[in-house]
Amino acid sequence: MLDNGVLYLAVPKLSEDLHASGMEQLWITDIYGFLIAGFLVTMGTLGDRIGRRRLLLIGAAAFGILSIVAAYSQNTEMLIIARALMGVAGATIMPSTLALIMNMFPNPKQMMAAIGVWSTSMMAGLALGPVIGGALLNSFWWGSVFLIGVPVMILLLVAGPGLLPESKNPHAGRLDLFSVALSLAAILPFIYGLKELARSGFGVWPVVAVVAGVVFGVAFVLRQRGLASPLLDIRLFAIPAVSGALILSLLVSSVQGGSAFLLTQHMQLVDSLSPLAAGLWMLVPSFALVIGIQIVTNLSAKIKPAFILMGGTIVAAIGMVVLTQISVGGIGTLIVGLSIVFFGVSPAGPLISQLVMRASPPERAGSAASLASTGGELGVALGIATLGSLAAAVYQSKVTVPANVPADVAGQAHESIAGAFVASARVPGDLANTLLTSARDVFNSAVSLTSLVCAVAFVALAVLTFATLRSIAPLGGQGGGEGPPPEEVPAGEQDDQVSSPAV
Repeated sequence: MLDNGVLYLAVPKLSEDLHASGMEQLWITDIYGFLIAGFLVTMGTLGDRIGRRRLLLIGAAAFGILSIVAAYSQNTEMLIIARALMGVAGATIMPSTLALIMNMFPNPKQMMAAIGVWSTSMMAGLALGPVIGGALLNSFWWGSVFLIGVPVMILLLVAGPGLLPESKNPHAGRLDLFSVALSLAAILPFIYGLKELARSGFGVWPVVAVVAGVVFGVAFVLRQRGLASPLLDIRLFAIPAVSGALILSLLVSSVQGGSAFLLTQHMQLVDSLSPLAAGLWMLVPSFALVIGIQIVTNLSAKIKPAFILMGGTIVAAIGMVVLTQISVGGIGTLIVGLSIVFFGVSPAGPLISQLVMRASPPERAGSAASLASTGGELGVALGIATLGSLAAAVYQSKVTVPANVPADVAGQAHESIAGAFVASARVPGDLANTLLTSARDVFNSAVSLTSLVCAVAFVALAVLTFATLRSIAPLGGQGGGEGPPPEEVPAGEQDDQVSSPAV
């Protein structure tokens, strides 16, 4: 997660050194996330087959080597390829770690605490990315931002074999490569299309990409239903706790991801903060998120997850109402509102992960973990597309461009607030100030409106949570959830399922 957010500050420097075009810059920043999302399902299921620890260590070794390659890339093509392969390697980490936690901590209270640490580390990595990236770029060259993961990967490779117990499904069949291809054909164009719709507005090719992703997704599901050893066990969706938690994860991620996308733009383009300053301000809501996760870890043993999640979504809705009152230059209101939102959504990560993992059979832990992670990735992409499109529509309908601005410049300014900033550099000072004032005021209004929409969405999510998860008992009990019982393993094969650590 740290590596996912650390790159953005380095783009100007690396683009200058490598002479990257605008399109190449987009691929450098986006390809990593695309490939992680695309390979999560495959890697989660592969871990069930070859062993989650083995997959984690293979992925860690590859990630460390590729990080060094990215850091010393000589041209944009080399960097894009390295980032793409880093995404494939990174996709091994999230499902493997979550599946290992499930097998290492069968006690529900310990599992909840472990998942809380897991969720906190991810959020901390995402929040610290811009800060650490900014600090490195002040003293070193742009490639240094890729090297921060190398010591961590070395530590994992040294300590992992001794500290992590191996686990896998002893009866897993062969990996269906056609299913892998279908899953990539479904997820990659779908996420690409959604992000392009959010970035550039309505266009034929982004829509075609989304439709193609949906079509391949249907084909993927149909194939899984006919396989004896599917890449993704569709039967997991028949478990109420799993399906309810995944739907909630998708929708919460959509609202949170879409609103965060707009608010970070607001901080930089409306409040005139540098990327590093925006990253430092984001530490405040991130700290609220971490506090919320710690509180949830203690509450979940006694209170039903539905009630905790309902309370959290209502708190998040209140935070969104606060965000409807933001103003140009009013960073204080933005940070207070966003902190309330982050505190409200804090239960979602650990609780949803535990609901999915506990309700799923242990032999499908990797597959279940990949579902939880993929749902979040798809949700963020969906939220950025939908809320970004709503904000863009409001902006385009209300922005005022001075009459004497050249037509091509006016069209650029009318498209987005980022376009207005680019256009302002091409017109005289007075016109530029008038244009930017209008763009900032209108974008501020657009963000206020989307915040109101998000407040309503969070209230609706509270109702949905009660409807789908109200029957699930507090997670402090010793039960394993609503899933089918673990698969019986013959005595002679038990070491194939969970083996003891070396020390």
